[in-house]
This record gives sequence, C-alpha cells and structure tokens, in this order.
Amino acid sequence: MTPVVTVFGRKAQAAAVLLFASLVVGCGGAREDFIGARVKDACGEAWPVCSRVAGCILGPESYSEGRFPGRQQLIVQLKEASTVKVSLYLEDATAAGRETVVQFHEEGCRARIRRATEGRTVLDATERQGAFTQEAELTGVGDHLIEVESDMQARYLVKVDVTPLRNR
Repeated sequence: MTPVVTVFGRKAQAAAVLLFASLVVGCGGAREDFIGARVKDACGEAWPVCSRVAGCILGPESYSEGRFPGRQQLIVQLKEASTVKVSLYLEDATAAGRETVVQFHEEGCRARIRRATEGRTVLDATERQGAFTQEAELTGVGDHLIEVESDMQARYLVKVDVTPLRNR
C-alpha cells in the first residue's frame, strides 16, 4: 500500500480535522435553523384583541414556545395588506391527534380564515420540510389575532413571517 503524500504536515492535518469538526458541531441543528436570530417571547402578557386576550405580539424578530394539546393566541401587527405565514416546529411528538387548526383574523375580527389540517398530515409535513406552515392574505391594517390549536401531543415553537402583498 502506498502512503498518501500531502503538502501538509501531521500537525497541520490534525488542525484541519479539528477545525472541520468544530465547524460541523457549531452549525447547530434544525431547531436553531428554525429560530434563526429571533428571540423568545414567553407569551405571558395580556394583550386585548377582538374582545379576547392574546399572550404576545409576534413578528420577524421573535418566536414563542408551547405544548399541544392546547391553544395559543397571539397578535401580528400589519402596516399594510400582507401574507401572514405561521410556522410550527414540532418536538417530542408522541401522538398526531385528529386536527391542527390555524385561524387568521382580520383586524377587529371582522373576518376569519380557518386552516384545518389532519394530525398525521401535520407530522408528515414537519418530517419532510422541517416545519409545518399555514398562511393567509390579510388586508386590514392593525392588530390581527392568530389562533393555533391542536389535539396532538407535542411541544412546539411558533413563528410568524409577514410579506406585504405589494412585494409578491
């Protein structure tokens, strides 16, 4: 067997291997990729919206955590007509449940868009794409109530992305 000759000495090779390993470990995982540079909002507040109370206001700089089965109510603030995308990253899912529902309300709850998905479909989408998403076009300006509810058994992260309709 012929030894492999390189222009680097053993110490340089060892340093290169350690550098590569630290880069791979430092890249983070799917959870970190989902969160990005966002900061966690505990959603422990009481913001009035639509004769109800939401725990937080989420935007492009924040995310929240929760546990299903259950419901989370949050607010997204719009300055113009936009597409609002709600993304869920699931962890420790032990049961798919029957249905996951995301409801998008126009400002003042004058209209509602309901997106319901079967439980197994939510888990399949998460496995394929890394997260489950639902979106809706909202035309009003101001505070919009978003409700996320599921009977599945899992922990989740939720984030909201807003794209003005004029940017499509």
